[in-house]
Amino acid sequence: MKQISQDDNFVYLTFALVLLLVGTALAQQFFDHSMQQLMQSTMVLTLVVAVWGVDSKNVLLRQAFLFPVAIIIIAYLGYWLASSGYDHLHLFLLLLFFILTSIQTSRQVMFTGDINGNKILGAICLYLLMGLIWAILYTLMQLSLSHSFSNISSTEWFVLFPDFVYFSFVTITTLGFGDIAPTMPLSRTLVYLEAIVGQFYLAILVASLVGARMSSIAEHRREKHEHSSEHTNS
Repeated sequence: MKQISQDDNFVYLTFALVLLLVGTALAQQFFDHSMQQLMQSTMVLTLVVAVWGVDSKNVLLRQAFLFPVAIIIIAYLGYWLASSGYDHLHLFLLLLFFILTSIQTSRQVMFTGDINGNKILGAICLYLLMGLIWAILYTLMQLSLSHSFSNISSTEWFVLFPDFVYFSFVTITTLGFGDIAPTMPLSRTLVYLEAIVGQFYLAILVASLVGARMSSIAEHRREKHEHSSEHTNS
């Protein structure tokens, strides 16, 4: 089996995040809450392997056959926390994990080696992770301060979370459909901060990565042309 490395880990992670976001929507649309929790557990395991498992000495992170067992264990722990009344703790731990994963991803994207296609995909993954972080923040706020958002009635986090994933990505892309809207000062502050961060991220980081990649390609072509010219002259 091909091992995931820093040369291709974000290819797997991009595909997995998109698939899991779509899977979460399908689970919410057609299945019960247990399937929803299973999808979220799959997302956590994917992040662990694709981000934290790169160049890891821990062989367990590289073994595909452990995936089903690990997913079941994490899903059970999440179900136990929710059924025991520890919704806030579960979400806080999930938030902490996503923040640390985003930091780890940003280090791989911004602070190592030359810019390549994999790192551009990593920048996209970081954008998706930012949306998920804000979705957890919105869920925590709604659970702590009811009526923080309009058109939200559920009090169960695993029902709220998919709706706030949708709202978060609508906000970070500044679409603003208006079907869900903040109604309190704190929730409004979170919303416009996400919109600001999302726009600055796209304008600065992604543009810089793509520009650096194009410069690298142009430099490579120039060196190849010079080498070809020298070979012809000789």
